[in-house]
Amino acid sequence: MNFDSGKESNDRLEQLIRTRRSVFPKSFTEEPIDDSLIEEMIAAANWAPTHRLTQPWRFVVIQGEARKRFAEFLLAYYDENTPEADRSEMKRKKTYDKPIRSQAIIAICMRRDPKQSVPEWEEVASVGAAVQNLWLTVHAHGLGGYWSSPGSIHAVGPFLGLEDDTRCLGYFYLGHHDQPLKEGVRDPWQEKVKWIKK
Repeated sequence: MNFDSGKESNDRLEQLIRTRRSVFPKSFTEEPIDDSLIEEMIAAANWAPTHRLTQPWRFVVIQGEARKRFAEFLLAYYDENTPEADRSEMKRKKTYDKPIRSQAIIAICMRRDPKQSVPEWEEVASVGAAVQNLWLTVHAHGLGGYWSSPGSIHAVGPFLGLEDDTRCLGYFYLGHHDQPLKEGVRDPWQEKVKWIKK
């Protein structure tokens, strides 16, 4: 197998992993995203680890005028599922604006192996790994995004045209942005590992 495993390539990968951040739609610009770039992101996601090759990840890309319909769906869900006394105009505006400000929304979905040959948590983990691949590709191209999983994911199936064996695990809001990347915060990895050698 031939691939670039030199120090420069490894340093670049480590830099991408360390500097990836959530970038929210309020920082997105109106610059369009070419479909070929979205295809590249999803192609990278498709190489995530998957036990028994179940490949449970599925994606629905929402663009163009469909963003407005999606925004209306999210707002209606919020209004229908939030007691009137608890509704916030700021929250309503934010709910509606996120899809409108995004150049694309990628619905992150999971289709269970029909044979259920692996535990469900492994399928969810595979989808998470696929999203990490997608997210690193987003970051490598200088774009921003973040994975949101509000309550509406449990009701969005008909809007997305999902089959009964497929469910949504969140929305990935995507766009070019003008936000300086923030410094990352992590506790030392040494505090999170135990070695057993004997």
